[in-house]
Parts: sequence; C-alpha cells; structure tokens
Amino acid sequence: MDSNAIQDDGINSPGLFRPHASSPIRKAARKLGMILDAVIFRHTLFSLPFAATAILLESGGHPPLKKVILIILAAVAGRNAANALNRVIDAEIDKKNPRTANRHIPRGLLSKKALLVFSLVMCLILVIAAALLNPLCVFLLPLAGILIGGYSFSKRFTWLCHYWLGIACACSVMGSFVALTGHFALRYFFLAGAHALWVAGFDILYALPDIDFDRREGLYSIPAEFGAGFARLLAILSHLGTLLGLFLVPVFWKVSAVYFIGAGLAAVLLIAEHVIALGNSAASVPDDRHIRIASYSINEILPLLILAGTAGGIYTL
Repeated sequence: MDSNAIQDDGINSPGLFRPHASSPIRKAARKLGMILDAVIFRHTLFSLPFAATAILLESGGHPPLKKVILIILAAVAGRNAANALNRVIDAEIDKKNPRTANRHIPRGLLSKKALLVFSLVMCLILVIAAALLNPLCVFLLPLAGILIGGYSFSKRFTWLCHYWLGIACACSVMGSFVALTGHFALRYFFLAGAHALWVAGFDILYALPDIDFDRREGLYSIPAEFGAGFARLLAILSHLGTLLGLFLVPVFWKVSAVYFIGAGLAAVLLIAEHVIALGNSAASVPDDRHIRIASYSINEILPLLILAGTAGGIYTL
C-alpha cells in the first residue's frame, strides 16, 4: 500500500523546469524541477482551494491581503514539506513496490539529502509565515508537525493511516480559519472535517491495488486489513461525510444558492470517482489506470469547483 494518495510519482510529467544546458544556474533549476516533480507540486491543488474556501467564508469575501499571502505560503510550504519527507521515509517501500519503483529516489534521480533539505526549507517558510500571522498559529505548529510528519510512519502500525492523512491535510483548512481569527470555532470543524474525509476516502481507493503488497510487507491499510469490498464501503461513507459537511456550509456562513452549484457538481464527481474506481467489474481489485483517474484526475478538479461555488455564493449575495 502507498496511502500517500496525494503524491503521484510525476516521473513522466512535463515538469516545471526542464533546462538542458549545463551551467550551474540551469543545473540548480533542473534539480529544483525534479524535486517539484518528486513532491508533485501541482497536487498542491488538493488542499489549497479548500484553504482559500475557508478564507473566503470566514472573511465574507473580503480577506486582508497580507494574511491571504501568508496563509497561502504556509499551506503550500506545509504540504510540500510533508510530501518531501514522505518520499524520504518511504524510499525503501517505494523501491519494493512495482507501482512506485519509478519514483525519483528509487531510480537514483534524487538523493534523500536533496529532499530533506527541501523539506527543511519548506518547514522554515511555514514557521515564518505562522509567526507573522498570530500566536495561536505558532502554538499549534508542534501539533501540525506531529500530524504531518507522523503520517509517513502511520502505515507501519495502523490501518487508520488514511484518516491520519486526511486530518493532516485538513490542517490547511483549520489553519486558514485560525490564521484569520486567532481562535477556534465549532463551525470550522465542519469544513475541515469535510476535507479530511474527502482525502481519506480517495486514499482508501488509491490503496486498493496494493492489497497483496501491503500484506506481504506487513504494511497497514484498510483494503489490506478488511478486503476490497469493505474498503470501498468505507470510502463511500467517508465521501458521504464530505458531502454532508459541504452542504452544511450555508448553515454557518452566508452564501447564495450559487454555492450549491459547486457543491452539487462536487457530489457528481465523487459519484463518478467511485464508479471509475470499480475498473473492470470482473476483477475485485481495479487496475492502476482506473485508480489514478479516480484518485488523481477527478480530485484535482473537485476542490476548484468548491472554491468557485463558494466565491459565487459569496459575491452574488
């Protein structure tokens, strides 16, 4: 199982930087591009739109620019620090798993040191951004560190690793609320919970093809522990929880009916995700192609729909 569903290998992607010359600057740019490929920088879209949604809701569509910039920096830095660390911690597992053996560290394209340095730089950006926001953000950094850093080890001792990942990702949503207001409120947990259950649900689906590998290697996942059928059921229930949280948003924040267009389209995508994840109905475990479409392609679009629906729901009041 490789339950870091928000982290594809990216080896064959176009990449952000592909310089061909051998000057020091271009070599550095090429290495940075490989690091960004390794952590799948483009998958920052999994969490950032939800963080932006939180900002719009709590500020009524008029957030202070300085805080917006700092929150975005913190969210991007935290997410990519976690992914880089995960690549290092899971390097040996990735090397053994045919589905992940093509990643940068197993192939020798990047060293563990390079990703560790990148992770430390991202952590520094996160700390600085938190310090510039408010004291509560700084106070919560150790907890966020445990959630984000501990996830990579969770698959070694609990099948709840998918939900650990969801909660870690939802730090960006809760952090956005706390950064704006400097306190907690009950309503924050509904959007953060929706985000956590969304990530956990598609991460369970992502782990389906690795059932045999996980069991052989002694790794924990819901599919490996309970089988594909029960795993699919838990993924569905998790995403029903996501939809409940999303459709409760108008109870706590003022939005127009336009919001429900985005939420409704998100519901359609989640249904499509589970249908696609079925793959070949004759097989109990879907092939990797169907899982990638269900876990990656669809879920890159869904948060953008939520953000667009929220923006429309706020600015059309």
